[in-house]
Amino acid sequence: MASKGRVQGASGQYPLVQNVTVTQGGTANLTCRVEYNDNTSLQWSNPAQQTLFFGDKKALRDNRIELVRASSSELTISISDVSLSDEGMYTCSLFTMPVRTAKAYLTVLGVPEKPEINGLKKPAVEGDYITLTCITQGSKPAADLRWFRNEKEVKGAKEVNAEGKTFKVQSSLQLHVDRNDDGVAYTCRVDHVALALAPQQATEVLEVQYAPRVEIIHSLEVPQEGQYLKLECVSKGNPSPDPVMWTKDGVELPDLDRMIVDGRELTFTSLNKTDNGTYRCEASNHLGRSSAEYVLYVYDVPTTLPPSTTPLLHPIPPDSTAQLSTHASDPTDSRDPNALGQHGTDHALIGGVVAVVVFVTLCLIIVLGRYLARHKGTYLTNEAKGADDAPDADTAIINAEGNHAHAEEKKEYFI
Repeated sequence: MASKGRVQGASGQYPLVQNVTVTQGGTANLTCRVEYNDNTSLQWSNPAQQTLFFGDKKALRDNRIELVRASSSELTISISDVSLSDEGMYTCSLFTMPVRTAKAYLTVLGVPEKPEINGLKKPAVEGDYITLTCITQGSKPAADLRWFRNEKEVKGAKEVNAEGKTFKVQSSLQLHVDRNDDGVAYTCRVDHVALALAPQQATEVLEVQYAPRVEIIHSLEVPQEGQYLKLECVSKGNPSPDPVMWTKDGVELPDLDRMIVDGRELTFTSLNKTDNGTYRCEASNHLGRSSAEYVLYVYDVPTTLPPSTTPLLHPIPPDSTAQLSTHASDPTDSRDPNALGQHGTDHALIGGVVAVVVFVTLCLIIVLGRYLARHKGTYLTNEAKGADDAPDADTAIINAEGNHAHAEEKKEYFI
């Protein structure tokens, strides 16, 4: 692979050349042209000023150097299997009076070696700190190293050291491993201009050992009598925590035909009330143990009343209280049974309020009756004293007039 540089020289009796870039091990073509030439010879020389070709005549014994084209206007040669030592300034000379020259620089790219990853512990234990180091040598210019965790790029610490004309490049990646790193592929990739078509990379898969974690998965949300129930103990750990252990209420499982243990699964073929209890699954490996519990409560099978055969004379509106009570007794309802009793509490509260209102109304009626009775008027009228003792009417009138000043007025008494 060759890349052309800036053209040097001028038109006419001046040689024209181009800089060339080639990958180590490749082939470089050096071309020198003259637009107007009067049959003057062209010559190529290497950085050591050794003549390679004079016209079509080979001057240096090097099997890697060959003539491609020789004419009065062009001299092209090729150098195969280019090495880093071939890099330098090459000179094309046009033998006029005076001699005119043009220089082309040959750049040789050092191909980086396939990277190596060091520092990997197999297996690692959850919580360990490890450092992965990726190293590549022989690159020119210095290569770039990139880390990937599966397909996602992560940043490492890069270090470059010169080794003659090439460079040694390394990149370090520090990890605090956990169970999520188990089975993760860490890849170190080399990016370099000489590897544009085929980048080099190395991959290591991390193995992490960790203590188990356990959970219980159940097949029924509301288990009822007579139903089939399966409990599965899902345990994740490395090494795998096999086998698992089932217990009920802290002791071994009862020996029942309806209760079957198959590996990690506990199966009830037909539930009944005696199955109520706390079931525990435990798993362990050499790094630790873990357990999970499941509280089993077997509900009654819901029952429905048969329809009435007696026709109703008058339609009866649905009783909301009865509906609430039926709903609360339904064991298939997944809500908290204690929460269903709130409807009954609301009706009791309403009844209490009605009773208080009635009682207060009666008290008001009684107080009002007593108030009206106490304010009823009783009128007593007293006649003038002496009228009964008078012998005749005139005397009675005189006595009445005489005693008028002392007579008592009509008075009104209130009880």
